[in-house]
Amino acid sequence: MADGTSPVGLGIDIGGSGIKGAPVDLDTGEFTSDRLKILTPVPATPAAVAAVVAEIAAAFPGHAGPGCPVGVAFPGVVKHGVARSAAHVAPSWVGVDTERLLAEVTGQRVHVLNDADAAAVAEHRYGAAQEAEGVVLMTTLGTGIGTALLVGGRLVPNTELGHVEIDGHDAETRAASSIRKQEGLSYRDWAEGRLQRYYSVMEDLLSPDLIVVGGGVSRKADRFLPHLRLRTPIVAARLRNTAGIAGAAITAAERLGRDGG
Repeated sequence: MADGTSPVGLGIDIGGSGIKGAPVDLDTGEFTSDRLKILTPVPATPAAVAAVVAEIAAAFPGHAGPGCPVGVAFPGVVKHGVARSAAHVAPSWVGVDTERLLAEVTGQRVHVLNDADAAAVAEHRYGAAQEAEGVVLMTTLGTGIGTALLVGGRLVPNTELGHVEIDGHDAETRAASSIRKQEGLSYRDWAEGRLQRYYSVMEDLLSPDLIVVGGGVSRKADRFLPHLRLRTPIVAARLRNTAGIAGAAITAAERLGRDGG
């Protein structure tokens, strides 16, 4: 928990099933108050989701004041504040100036970024990639494959490397965690038959110095990572479900300033 002197930012993570937020100690990445989670509305239209974001921001009045930027992790490509794709939320998000919409409903300064990008920033600042130099590839294995790329600690935003075509297939349609379950693959067979091929291609394309594996399945990393044979060190994410919130908060603070500047 924060000691009251550390800078604090508010992070909110928009997911397909839940929207979660908490104030974050920007020095440690720890939450300074219990996380609030509200179910994602159905359908997850811009107006409906924005109302939930506003409710979460209003729940932390001591942290979301005029000088506190709000960071929001969004499940899609975000360019200059505008959603250019949308996963697990309504397609009507595409083309919406998401930063403007959320700033209007919260009354705060808002920075929006892709959810995998937010998680990568948090892992680099506080988690498994904290000591890493050079090129870091983060992948989130879930319904699909989300990716984020850091070069020298700087984010290369909106990579969609889960959709690289490998052997005639969109990569995530063969290697996502959901496919393992759908096809009844053991963790070993999934690792050796699907993940090995995917990560080998990523190695050849990017020559990363570290690969970080996130997503809910990372809790069981010991069941599949040991079966991979890569040149690159590959490790499980540490922050798991807190990464999106923490990464959004720290990115907003750095982009917008912590005191209204």
